[in-house]
Amino acid sequence: MTILITGAAGYIGSHTLLACREAGREVVALDDLSTGRRENLPEDVTFKQGNAGDAALIGELVRRHGVTAVIHFAGSVVVPESVADPLRYYSNNTCVSRALIEAARKAGVKHIVFSSTAAVYGNPEQMPVSETAPTQPVSPYGSSKLMTEWMLRDTAAAHDLTYLALRYFNVAGADPQGRIGQSSEQATHLIKVASEVVVGKRPAIEIFGEDYDTPDGTCIRDYIHVSDLAAAHVAGLDYLEAGGASRVFNCGYGRGASVREVLDSVQRVAGRPIEIRSGPRRDGDPVALVADCRLLRESLDWQPRHEDLDGIVGSAIAWERHLAGA
Repeated sequence: MTILITGAAGYIGSHTLLACREAGREVVALDDLSTGRRENLPEDVTFKQGNAGDAALIGELVRRHGVTAVIHFAGSVVVPESVADPLRYYSNNTCVSRALIEAARKAGVKHIVFSSTAAVYGNPEQMPVSETAPTQPVSPYGSSKLMTEWMLRDTAAAHDLTYLALRYFNVAGADPQGRIGQSSEQATHLIKVASEVVVGKRPAIEIFGEDYDTPDGTCIRDYIHVSDLAAAHVAGLDYLEAGGASRVFNCGYGRGASVREVLDSVQRVAGRPIEIRSGPRRDGDPVALVADCRLLRESLDWQPRHEDLDGIVGSAIAWERHLAGA
């Protein structure tokens, strides 16, 4: 049973590929390398450079390698960018996903695990937010992901296909063994950017809005370590292959940290202060997003191993120092 991983050379995809291999699974990696990096993948992995929306290519890979399941990461992920260029996000996320789902189904794939996002909730009225909360995205990024969830739901209802949509909260950190981490250029994720400040790659970090209705005025997020998230994908495949029904799962830890609290952790782990600047709010940023992740823990054979915020930050800084040659 071979797994096709789209967007495999990206941040979360490469960590999940390692987790799949460590679980003894055969994998095929697909990435167009527009943002991913070939060096994020083991040299001996079966790799194909190409677009996840190329139906002919998907069909060929499924048939040639006996693919039975797809983990779909490929897509664009920057919320402010989606607000500025929405059609790009509907093309690269929604349209590509539609082509992939159709090609995979026609080629006989039975299971799909989809990389979704907590951005589908928008500004939820209750916190922590459960999978049954209304989906009211406030950015084209969130909308593009929600549309793919709908396509999977409707396809699974009509055909012999099961799926999981994993709604990620804020993913951070790096492989505890130091093999890989977040290497994308022009990153926008808070912990990644703060780690670049620590090693001198950036002069300062900017807080986007300090007048939110939160205890310290800054946005609150639920941060999950990338290796725990990767393990959830492997557990999700086990669940589907054992006959589990199609589901949506929140992926987080069930507790939030504000931007200020994260930056306090970064300075604590780094052992020194970093320059912090104030900036305006960004379009499309929800005030707070914290997961109710009980369903994930109850349904899958999954338990987090890296919940400590300082530990998450420490792994990110260690990876940044590796990239900087420090």
